[in-house]
Amino acid sequence: MSTTLYGLVAEFDDPQDLLRAVEATREAGFRKMEAYTPFPIHGMAEALDFEDFRVPWLIFLAGCAGAVTGLALETYTSVIDYPWNVGGKPFFSWPQFIPVIFELTILFAAGAAVLGMLGLNGLPRLHHPIFNAPRFDRASQDRFFLCIEARDGMFDRERTEDFLLNLGPQRVSEVEN
Repeated sequence: MSTTLYGLVAEFDDPQDLLRAVEATREAGFRKMEAYTPFPIHGMAEALDFEDFRVPWLIFLAGCAGAVTGLALETYTSVIDYPWNVGGKPFFSWPQFIPVIFELTILFAAGAAVLGMLGLNGLPRLHHPIFNAPRFDRASQDRFFLCIEARDGMFDRERTEDFLLNLGPQRVSEVEN
């Protein structure tokens, strides 16, 4: 049974070594990489050049949809389905619609945040190839890992391994799918 290569992973002892390695890897032109650490490292997101605006836009659009849904629901019930004149107010009295519109805006936005985060992160995912890396169980304890994926345009098995070894890691290992 043949296995495919997911990428190469380098193991570091120190968070600053990993941060320098990520910056050097980005400067070398690699784009498909990920860092795994037991705690957040200041500056790592910038070093990885991580920017993803899909979730905020998804939340904004879902909030707008919630507001429109709330307004449509209140308008339908107060004007079309059950028009009831209370105290001489007009059927379409928008100030009384505000609480429902607000609540549906928050409900839709919160739902989009949770579902969008799960969906865009590919969750639930019971297994990831990086778990096949040797000693990766230490990523949640005291080790820092940098993985360059094989789908990167600059990835070449031998040259990428030489590049990673020049960054000074404890070890470089293959990660199989």
